[in-house]
Amino acid sequence: MNFARNLERHGDRLALLLADGSRIAYRELAARADAVFARADAPARARTLVAVEADNGVAAVAGYLGALRNGHPVLLSDSQLAPALRTALYDHYGVGWVWSAAGEWIARGGDGPATHPDLALLLSTSGSTGAPKLVKLTLDALDANAAAIADYLGITQDERPITTLPIHYSFGMSVLNSHLRQGAALLLTNEGVTSKGFWDFFKAAEATSLSGVPTTFTLLRQLRFERMALPSLRTLTQAGGRLGEDHVAYYGQLAQSRGQRFVVMYGQTEAGPRMAYVPPERVLDKPGSIGIAIPGGRLDLVADDGSTIDAPGVVGELRFTGPSVMMGYAEGPDALAEGDVQHRVLLTGDLAERDADGFYYVRGRRKRFIKVFGNRIGLDEVEGQLRARGHDVAVTGRDDLLVVAVQGDQADTQSLGADVAATYRLHHSAIRVVRVAGFPLSSAGKVRYAELLETVLNTGTTS
Repeated sequence: MNFARNLERHGDRLALLLADGSRIAYRELAARADAVFARADAPARARTLVAVEADNGVAAVAGYLGALRNGHPVLLSDSQLAPALRTALYDHYGVGWVWSAAGEWIARGGDGPATHPDLALLLSTSGSTGAPKLVKLTLDALDANAAAIADYLGITQDERPITTLPIHYSFGMSVLNSHLRQGAALLLTNEGVTSKGFWDFFKAAEATSLSGVPTTFTLLRQLRFERMALPSLRTLTQAGGRLGEDHVAYYGQLAQSRGQRFVVMYGQTEAGPRMAYVPPERVLDKPGSIGIAIPGGRLDLVADDGSTIDAPGVVGELRFTGPSVMMGYAEGPDALAEGDVQHRVLLTGDLAERDADGFYYVRGRRKRFIKVFGNRIGLDEVEGQLRARGHDVAVTGRDDLLVVAVQGDQADTQSLGADVAATYRLHHSAIRVVRVAGFPLSSAGKVRYAELLETVLNTGTTS
């Protein structure tokens, strides 16, 4: 049995708690999930592709779980996605049935494409843009990842996580899956961490854990998180991108001083999604590390010639092997009927190295490189180094142009441009430093680098 089909095992324990005081037990949640597909207006076929337009509401959770419980492959989409993008995505895959965040079926016509019997979930590689490239995951993969997360975080039925991330985003989904598997109570909210209502709910419901991406933790620090009285809080978890080492030290030290845990994690949607974590007792002495492999998984490094790198301190492509790895990608409806092509092995596209203690450090991204006058420049490396020196930047670019976007009115773009040119031995004509009011972010809080680059190129602003 898996987390979705095993909800009844937790009986009358609290499953979902809402800010208005509504309470839904596990037995009731199972019934609501099944009822979604028992309605007269629901898909009539025993198995058909459905889309669930997801937010952190009861209807979306019930639709998602109902699809998994009743054998319908489900495409989780962002309920806030622009209608034109959402329609284009549904049309591309021939989605015939949509469960809205308001709890209504929308029949679009047709029975949908043929799907492989193992296919359970489809997630977009760029959910906020409606990208047609989808990750194909099985229910066994989702359950394996939920079990691993519950293992290394020690999740029990006494936990009360609060939702800070949407469930159509793989990190938010994994918080839901791992806690439902253990019989914990989730505090459902669409409010953000800058909202007073969020913190009122957090305190009243006695939330025990909070998860976030780097943007979340940057905002929390600006909100003077250290001054907040949150006696019920036990665990902070961070993933979704690299958090600056100063922030890691801040939260690691704060958590230790309060008897709490701060857990840095690493993952990708393609792995269901979690692959690595830093044990909380090592977070301060392993700054910048993504940690070690999750239970049941294995990490190693691959050289350009395909050989395995055994020595510490050598950069190679990070490879993950484990039961949560996707079946493969889909870029069109025909791929939905194809079986597993990954065989539990994922080349992440991240360049990393391993230290002598077996901890991994991501050093860049294969596809986040440009060539400037023949020199290969790692955009993640430049961004990380500038952030480590106190600059609030996002770095993007194209061949022969390095773009540095910096937030803040006090930023001296001319000096920063000269600094970048000197550090990386680049001619000033190959560098563009711009001041921005803010970085374009996805609903999951990640920088949309392609949009940032397009905006900079269109404005023509330079240092």
